[in-house]
Amino acid sequence: MAGGHMKYRHLSRSSSHRQALLRNLVTSLFQHESIATTWHKAKEAQRLAEKLVTLGKKNTEASRRRATQIFYTPHEMVPKLFGPIRERYLERPGGYTRILRIEPMKEDQAESAILELVDGPKDMRFAMTAKTLARLPETKKMNETTATNVSKVTRFRKDGMEQLRDMVEQMRDLREDGWDDRILAGPRKVYPATLFVKEELHYPEEVEDWALPNRVDYEKTEKAEVKKPKSKPKHKPEKEPESTSIPIPNIF
Repeated sequence: MAGGHMKYRHLSRSSSHRQALLRNLVTSLFQHESIATTWHKAKEAQRLAEKLVTLGKKNTEASRRRATQIFYTPHEMVPKLFGPIRERYLERPGGYTRILRIEPMKEDQAESAILELVDGPKDMRFAMTAKTLARLPETKKMNETTATNVSKVTRFRKDGMEQLRDMVEQMRDLREDGWDDRILAGPRKVYPATLFVKEELHYPEEVEDWALPNRVDYEKTEKAEVKKPKSKPKHKPEKEPESTSIPIPNIF
């Protein structure tokens, strides 16, 4: 219906292309536990990832067949989904993924985000909470916001408080070694470097504000000699070759 409410993001792609894109993102998510993409793609891939975790918690033959149809590498991802990932989220009622906004990764300034599985080895909020606690002195108490984040990241995590203490100690050791003084890499290149080369493009001549660029010197053009094309030599007819026939004697 024209002008109706859009129930999902089309992502400027056809239906088949959109489904292939989401399947590829979800396969990479369950393989690496965390991916970085644009914010709009992450929001759409999050919906499919949540459904896959729900299929893994059901653990039926129908859910296994459905998960096999979605993953691009089902022989690797299906055992992982119905194995460690299912055991990780058995007690969690929902919210198996998280989206964190980040600075644009590419030079086209597209909105970027991190899509991750919570309570995993690459949980970004868990690491950020540990880094915040590592910066606090041991004698100072945490504020309400930090206490809320600690309860969120350790509530459904197995041995969450012990893992948090271990990571805080690691963060303190890394901070002493100058870990916070790193220089991060710049945004990735999107457009080819040769596109902005000044030599390959036409630019007006750099002159003063009152002058006109690319002025034509008419005096030089009038004095310039106009070269005429050389005339081709006239075609001379070729001489006929002399006959070399032998005369026949008259015997009669």
